[in-house]
Amino acid sequence: MGGTRGAASTEPERDPFPGALAASYLVERDGRALWGRRPDAPLPPASLTKIMTAFLLLEGGWDPGAWVKVGPAAARETGTRLGLRAGEEIRAGDALAATLVASANDACLALAEQAAGSAEAFVGRMNRRAAELGLAATRFANPCGHDAPGHVSSARDLAALTRAALERPAFRWLVAVERAEIRTRGGRRLQAVTNNALLGRLDGARGVKSGFTPQAGKCVVALARRGDVEVLLVLLGAPDRWWTAAGIMEKALAPEAGGG
Repeated sequence: MGGTRGAASTEPERDPFPGALAASYLVERDGRALWGRRPDAPLPPASLTKIMTAFLLLEGGWDPGAWVKVGPAAARETGTRLGLRAGEEIRAGDALAATLVASANDACLALAEQAAGSAEAFVGRMNRRAAELGLAATRFANPCGHDAPGHVSSARDLAALTRAALERPAFRWLVAVERAEIRTRGGRRLQAVTNNALLGRLDGARGVKSGFTPQAGKCVVALARRGDVEVLLVLLGAPDRWWTAAGIMEKALAPEAGGG
């Protein structure tokens, strides 16, 4: 349960994209660090935080069919929202889908509060799990990715966290979903739509998560698979993240990038 696999801990060979506008990035091909820039710099991760939230829930033996009650704090959440109302109930599986597919902060906080009793207690679990995974540059202050003092991670840490989360079939499936319908216990229907512009556009794209806050800028963890080759990219602070991500992914997926 502790520690991350060593294959991806090697230093990236070089930065072949000096013109790419990103504060930090790391590219892995089949678990091996390929290219990068400042991969260990501690930076705000925005909603990439939700990868840890989902990972904790999925490895905790949770029940996706359980009802989650939306508390007042979750209903007041800012940023990207599903539109949940205080007192409403939704299935835990639907709340997780809204969290990963649509990056819904209200669903995210409702899950965290239900799982641990409070957001603060859940954040404690997040930080303990980060330490167990060896994520040395990572410290969480909230479950959903809002800017906050000391709320940071690194491209390398986020790659390691994502690889751990991808071992959970439900996570791997949800991050590739483009749209999901959510129904509350009272019968209200809500739509969770992905804002991952690579899904359905980049050949082989399979997720994972995007994020944005004023301090973090535009961020993304991208995953694509073609044949037997799988590429994982983390971009932090990338103003033109979709074009940048697509260009880097195409280069990393090319046969010559494998070195053999």
